[in-house]
Amino acid sequence: MPKYFAEFIGTLLLVVMGVGAAVLAGSSIGFLGVSLAFGLTLMLLAYTIGPVSGCHINPAVTLALCFAGKFQARHVIPYIIMQVAGALVGAAIVYVIASGKAGFDVHAGFASNGFGAHSPMGYTCMAAAIIEVVTTAVLVFAVLCTTRNNFPAGFGGLLVGITLVAIHLVSIPVTNTSANFARSFATAVFAGRIFLDQLWLFGAAHIIASIAAVTVFRILYCKD
Repeated sequence: MPKYFAEFIGTLLLVVMGVGAAVLAGSSIGFLGVSLAFGLTLMLLAYTIGPVSGCHINPAVTLALCFAGKFQARHVIPYIIMQVAGALVGAAIVYVIASGKAGFDVHAGFASNGFGAHSPMGYTCMAAAIIEVVTTAVLVFAVLCTTRNNFPAGFGGLLVGITLVAIHLVSIPVTNTSANFARSFATAVFAGRIFLDQLWLFGAAHIIASIAAVTVFRILYCKD
């Protein structure tokens, strides 16, 4: 239970801090500020809940670690359930705060992920799919690298935090950056059906990305 609870709390805080930065302060801090909010939060969580649950807080990470034989399959579904639940509660907290300002319209986007008319800069479905596969694979690969036998102790949180900042900088204009299905699902629930209808792309892209990252990791670090 401590592991499952850590995943719940971790994903909740990632959404509150990351999505909260986009929804509440995005117009002031811009893409760089939102990217730093997500990356620094992940770094913080890696060092705080990492010793308890491994700090997956992302279904793609959980699946990839299982595919790589570094995580027991019996924990996959409970982990993902807790990640999604945590993300939903986190999105609810952001929604309640944002609703405190006159004129707030959750259906305007709520930092949700999308493509076409729902991409921040109008990118197509194909462009969204490619960027999500690539960026999610990069994030998952970075996580896998922290599991190497000779990876420097204490630097895992720094690596994954910086990686999350980097992928946000390149993909926010395209999809608002998902790289985490729990985060995408939670914001879409509040934003409305049109964003829920586009979730299939992110789910498919993240599964493909997990498999690709594990494949590259196995090729490069077969001894691990």
